[in-house]
Amino acid sequence: MREYRAIVARIAADRPRRVLDWGCGWGQIAHLLRKERIDVTAFDYRPGIERDGIYPLERYPEIQVHLSSDPVRLPFETGSFDSVLSLGVLEHVLYPDESLEELRRVLEPGGALYVYKLPNRYSYLERLARSIGLYYHGANPEDAVYTRRSALALFEAHRFEVREFRRANMLPLTLPGPLATRAAGAIWVANRALARVPGLNLLATNLEFIAIAPLR
Repeated sequence: MREYRAIVARIAADRPRRVLDWGCGWGQIAHLLRKERIDVTAFDYRPGIERDGIYPLERYPEIQVHLSSDPVRLPFETGSFDSVLSLGVLEHVLYPDESLEELRRVLEPGGALYVYKLPNRYSYLERLARSIGLYYHGANPEDAVYTRRSALALFEAHRFEVREFRRANMLPLTLPGPLATRAAGAIWVANRALARVPGLNLLATNLEFIAIAPLR
């Protein structure tokens, strides 16, 4: 949640008018964005759903989510949003090129695409998870992992201009147990500090981008 709050603070600093939370999951980020008085629309892909439509989120029933069985198409008009958030989503989509085209369509010209928690191909934590039999990104056929270069090439192929780039998360942020809970503040501070160390951060878990949609 510390990471989520930091992400929301970064988005809020740009004072967006209307944000699409693309692949909202349980709705934590949509909830936090609403607390910042940001107009946010929640969307999620649910294969096999009986009927596409708008439903209350299970954990945040005050938030209405647009659910769709279509892996690409978004139920919004062209230019509906000035910002789109992809938080741990782009690496899981079935058709990344088509999805980026659809995101570009629903963004107004010059709108911002915030991409967080994009898996880094060189992450030491992902390698460690794989070696001890835990889930890692790339384990499933539809998962993708990225390098800075490959992610930039993907965005540029769809005419997005990358304005910001960071490597993030050098320490595991989901450790269980009361000890990890008590140490959460220290872990978070150390995690952010290590991610700023040149060279070392090449092994970070995630890549973060802010990309701007073309003006035309």
